[in-house]
Amino acid sequence: MGDIVPGIILAGGHSSRMGCAKALLPVDQTGETFVERIARTLHSGGVHDVVVVVAAEEAGITNVLSETVPLPRIVVNPEPDLGQLSSLLVGLRAVDHPGIGGMLVTLVDVPLLSPDTVKTLLDTYRRTHASVVRPVRQGRHGHPVIFDRALFGALCNASLDAGANVVIRQYEKDAIDVSVDDEGAFLDIDTPEDYVRICERPMPDW
Repeated sequence: MGDIVPGIILAGGHSSRMGCAKALLPVDQTGETFVERIARTLHSGGVHDVVVVVAAEEAGITNVLSETVPLPRIVVNPEPDLGQLSSLLVGLRAVDHPGIGGMLVTLVDVPLLSPDTVKTLLDTYRRTHASVVRPVRQGRHGHPVIFDRALFGALCNASLDAGANVVIRQYEKDAIDVSVDDEGAFLDIDTPEDYVRICERPMPDW
């Protein structure tokens, strides 16, 4: 069984509730953006092949990631209106090759997860090769989520309307929930109000 687990950052949404490109929002006063922070976090946690799925050729994302080491790959979902699963499948096609054991998937909405959480999930997956490995805290599931290669076919065949959650539910008895004390893995920043409250800074004046 392969132990190589690439990472996929889903940044293909329209950020309609945020009102601006969520991936390019600064996390803090350093100016580091959501997508930069997540790419760096995944690498620090042990993911060495990171793919960012975007809705269109995004010069802003390309520019901010240009000095990230290792350089993430950017792939375009040509039909982002088909939903989040369509972006996940674009990412899956970009990473799937012999030797891949599974894939780690996270959202650009969750920039504050810690490298320790990523490492813990990877270690758990490599020890167990469970169908799904995901973080849990006080009964709530967060991100990232690791899907074993055995689920790739089910994901490809799932209804785009239903999304990946229907596959997770189908294989839930084989899933492993990993308890983590990492609030950032459960903080989904979707709206300007979320951003101001969680990042403790005003929305940028773009």
